[in-house]
Amino acid sequence: MTDTPQHYAPRWNVSERPEPPDVGGEREILTAVLDWHRATFDGKCAGLPPERLSERAVPPSGLSLHGMVRHLAGVERWWFRIQFAGEDVPLLYYSDDEPDQDFDDLDGDVEEAFAGWRAECEHSRRITDDAPDLEATGIRRSTGAPISLRRILVNMIAEYARHNGHADLLRERIDGATGM
Repeated sequence: MTDTPQHYAPRWNVSERPEPPDVGGEREILTAVLDWHRATFDGKCAGLPPERLSERAVPPSGLSLHGMVRHLAGVERWWFRIQFAGEDVPLLYYSDDEPDQDFDDLDGDVEEAFAGWRAECEHSRRITDDAPDLEATGIRRSTGAPISLRRILVNMIAEYARHNGHADLLRERIDGATGM
């Protein structure tokens, strides 16, 4: 057995971030990990003035925290409301003429974008809570084939993990803040 490390990576100071359980059922763990990633993203953006959230701080990338929150709101809506629940709601920050407007068009109010994202996350939680089990399916729009809630939760965890990595780089470039 190896010694327990004494110097862990610094933790991000996110008091609202719930730690996922180490043991539990599949649904409990998947939803807790997704909520942990949502809270991580929120924490990576916390404490910055609105104009800094719109900075494209890692050239040549056009990513910004403001653009990512718009993107994540759209992704929440797409997977949970449109594909899983079959709601007939408009896409957020997307059109066929401007598919990257979530990242590119940052003219909107930053606080409004965060409020919209939080509302979409809450809607996604309700849809997940109301589903009978992880085998429940929606319809994948691109193929017409069924897609399970389990697969959607895994897709969303991957989506947030990827963008939390982007948020790490952006935040460090904006004000030097780091942590996991």
